[in-house]
Amino acid sequence: MRISLKWLQELVELKPSPEELAQALTMAGFEVEEIEDRRAWAAGVVVGKVLERQPHPNADKLSVCQVDIGTGETLNIVCGASNVRSDIYVPVATVGTFLPNINLKIKPAKLRGVPSHGMICSLKELGCESDVDGIHIFNNENLQLGSDVRPLLGLDDVVLDLTATANRADALSMVGVAREVAALTGAKLKIPQINQVLIPEEGKNLTLKIAETQACPAYIGTEIEQIKIAPSPEWLQQRLRAAGVKPINNVVDITNYVLWEWGQPLHAFDRDRLQSVTPVETHRGASLQIGVRFADAEESLKTLDGKTRTLSTQNLLITANNKPVALAGVMGGEETEVHDGTQNLVLEAALFDSVAIRRSSRSVGLRTEASSRYERGVNRAELEVACRRALSLITEIAGGKIVKQEIADTRPDPSTWTRSIELRLDRVNQILGPINLGEETGELQSADAERILTALGCQLTSSGDSTWTVSVPPYRYRDLEREIDLIEEIARLYSYNNFCDTLPEKAEAGYLPLDQELSRKLRASLRAVGLTELMHYSLVKPGEDRQVVLTNPLFIEYSALRTDLISGLIDAFQYNLEQGNGSLNGFEIGRIFWQEEEGLLEADAIAGIMGGDPTNGKWTRSNREQPMTWFEAKGLLDSVFHQLCLSVEYQPDRRDGRFHPGRTASLWVGGNKLGMFGQLHPQLRRERDLPDSVYLFQLDLNVLLEVIDQEEILVPQFKAYSNYPATDRDIAFFAPVKVTVADIKKAITKAANNLLESVELFDEYQGENVAPGQRSLAFRLVYRSGDRTLTDAEVEPIHQKVREALVEKFGVTLRS
Repeated sequence: MRISLKWLQELVELKPSPEELAQALTMAGFEVEEIEDRRAWAAGVVVGKVLERQPHPNADKLSVCQVDIGTGETLNIVCGASNVRSDIYVPVATVGTFLPNINLKIKPAKLRGVPSHGMICSLKELGCESDVDGIHIFNNENLQLGSDVRPLLGLDDVVLDLTATANRADALSMVGVAREVAALTGAKLKIPQINQVLIPEEGKNLTLKIAETQACPAYIGTEIEQIKIAPSPEWLQQRLRAAGVKPINNVVDITNYVLWEWGQPLHAFDRDRLQSVTPVETHRGASLQIGVRFADAEESLKTLDGKTRTLSTQNLLITANNKPVALAGVMGGEETEVHDGTQNLVLEAALFDSVAIRRSSRSVGLRTEASSRYERGVNRAELEVACRRALSLITEIAGGKIVKQEIADTRPDPSTWTRSIELRLDRVNQILGPINLGEETGELQSADAERILTALGCQLTSSGDSTWTVSVPPYRYRDLEREIDLIEEIARLYSYNNFCDTLPEKAEAGYLPLDQELSRKLRASLRAVGLTELMHYSLVKPGEDRQVVLTNPLFIEYSALRTDLISGLIDAFQYNLEQGNGSLNGFEIGRIFWQEEEGLLEADAIAGIMGGDPTNGKWTRSNREQPMTWFEAKGLLDSVFHQLCLSVEYQPDRRDGRFHPGRTASLWVGGNKLGMFGQLHPQLRRERDLPDSVYLFQLDLNVLLEVIDQEEILVPQFKAYSNYPATDRDIAFFAPVKVTVADIKKAITKAANNLLESVELFDEYQGENVAPGQRSLAFRLVYRSGDRTLTDAEVEPIHQKVREALVEKFGVTLRS
């Protein structure tokens, strides 16, 4: 928001310099992004009078002017403007003047052989906006020649570009900023008193129909006649220009002026146009009913920016005899705007619900100065004040005559427009800490808290023991809700720089939480086996079972939450192949979501995809691909588990239709299901045009981290190496195909007890000389002791015990 200090000076005494004020506001939470010192734009530019104008002897488009600037000497100035003539008052930049907006320093010069000592200026050359193509001509008469032009053009001003935080709706007005400056500097407020306006008890047939009282709790409609549309007075135009608003005409400028002064949006309708756009049955002079309702679907309205907007049921409307004439709180309609021929008005001053205006504004993609204030919340206690201010100015400047005012008010009792908050000085000092008192430190005193809060407009009632009941003013009702809010205000106005910077007495080295440290270790292990970490959006296409679907998605393609990570990895693998980047070996750690009977659930998961030929050099195979085998893919996963000191068990599984039914295993650790690993189903592989061998895994990250988070894994214990030689034995047998190698290994380990160092499958055969449903397996068992060399007499009984256990448990047929 642009703040004119010249305007602000009329509302509060400004003692600090513009730079000091900008610093104070910034430190108080109102960032000043720019200080626009307009005084430098026309320093050295004075009022001059063109005494004579003659055509330039050597140029058709130049004029030679004799200009008096009150020094007793007439200046000869060559001017190129087409609107220059004799007997006019103009701004003249004298020799030596620097004009920063056009980066020009005025020097004596010769233009086409004629000397020129100065320059007659246009408003654009002085930094002001103007629609006139040519020099500026003062309308005032009998101006003092040689006087400074800056007061006449509103350039004796400094403008602060200030940003208010979202919770400070009161600061979007000059009065609100004046209150803040008064609280910061201790200056005296000079907010003008608004006189009562005489409202006739009986007048025209204006009525109100507020169908949505929650969306519009208060509406004031005032009929004004005998309006004379004209340009606004210069003082009003200058203030609007300083605020960044283009002057239009006196009525529209007054509504904009009150918006900037009090933060209350207003809108002026042409009353005759309101009646002309309503149905045929309504004729001039008949009853006019102003209403507020939500739009019907597919209704349309042409707004002031010239665009016809198709409305939805979220748009709040102002209607005239039920026909839409404005988007409530956002923008008026073009059909009923005030124009040069307007004679009668209906002035709207209303309160609209912030949520309703935010939805309406967003649905049509239109945000205005009015909507931005309604969205943050307009002060409901000053609606009548702003309305009276506008009516007073309209009657004074536009000659209007008030004939009727209708009010629809469903606001709660005024006693509820403020709130009471308990404040404890002990709590203030506990939160804010000690303050600097020169060489010593101290605490905030009761007088400090009372002074600051009183300056903010609060009323304090002492409850004893440095405790108060604080009554918040209506204009701060929305952001001062709790005790901590008052404490923040005390810190802000006392200045954060006045509080002590205290550091911990003993600093400790930082460390990562255990779950983050384990996650990093897991990521490092996966990268170490050649997998690249991937990241996908959590939002996916809808259509799967148990999906959580969003009710307000940005895009239909991303309107549901993913139920697993595998689908995204398959898409990424396919995309990399299509882009010619080869097979993708990667992993992803992320969150998945799903629905159950008890509600919505979520969990962290880790998944990976592997496939294709992982090697780089293929010259030894004449550039032929060598697809990754199931055991190679499993070996990569086992390598990760080995680095994490995990013993994972593989069990056959065929429940997930995306996996190959005969080459898929569920993973178990410590009796808990860890996840799935297997080969991609051939049918899905063909549909996606993927290589023959693609392998996937998905693990429950919470289960994995819980298993890793064990003392024996986090801090591995050293086990001494045996100095004695090992002895090995082979065992071969026929076993049913349905018996897994994992179960056999488990039985061997249990039967051999602690002398068995390792067991490894080294041969498998199915085919000729092997009965159907059977397979031939051969294992190598390695025995070793840590304190002696084992003899055959010690090993044979143990090995025989293993043979007997296999026969008993699985019904194997021993071959040796």
